[in-house]
Amino acid sequence: MKILVGYKRVVDANVRVQVKPDGTGVVTDGVKLSANPFDDIALEEALRLRDSGKATEVVIVTIAPADAQPHLRNGLAMGANRAIHVVSEGPVHSLTAARVLLKLVEKEQPELVLLGKQAIDDDASQTGQMLATLWGRPQATFASKLAVVDGKATVTREVDAGLETLEIDLPGVVTADLRLNEPRFIKLPDIMKAKSKPLETIQLAELGVDAHEGLKTTHFAAPAQRGRGVMVKDAAELVAKLKEKGLL
Repeated sequence: MKILVGYKRVVDANVRVQVKPDGTGVVTDGVKLSANPFDDIALEEALRLRDSGKATEVVIVTIAPADAQPHLRNGLAMGANRAIHVVSEGPVHSLTAARVLLKLVEKEQPELVLLGKQAIDDDASQTGQMLATLWGRPQATFASKLAVVDGKATVTREVDAGLETLEIDLPGVVTADLRLNEPRFIKLPDIMKAKSKPLETIQLAELGVDAHEGLKTTHFAAPAQRGRGVMVKDAAELVAKLKEKGLL
């Protein structure tokens, strides 16, 4: 079984994001960029399936500018067999990403596509669902547990009412939630091995994907600063304050 894993590069989760003064985006110059945390979880799950004998190959994919190859080498050091870099210098929204992944699915013919449930830069949580729809194959999102047996994937997912278990036929799409696993640490020997692993580069235009989006971001703004707290003497005063602010 071959597994295709989406491996997006984002601003590191520990970095405090700053909005550009002109509101056209966030500051990325000199900012640490890392793998999307949910994609690290998806990759770890793919590697565990391979290590257990359920899969034979793990291929990671990113859609990013030309300078993203070190990011892919990080995924190869983590344990992926090979990487595909779709070079795109502009922003890539969910639908374009799903269309690109569909082209790669048609080329690679994986039995399972694993993605993070969302990327922490846009929090869209759309790409996996869009890919499954375009591909015409089953999907199971927000997986907190995954088992693959006899051409089927059994997924436990967290919902508002508790836990839900789904069984889907493969090929299919599964998106990883936070509690699916704990990604492994990368060791120095694995970093050295990653330098010789295959990394294929494809220009976005070569895939024949229309990058036109119906969605346009017009402005970025930082959240309003939290105001100072107010001390109240009793519940009655609290209710009065809330009514004063129009919250009750």
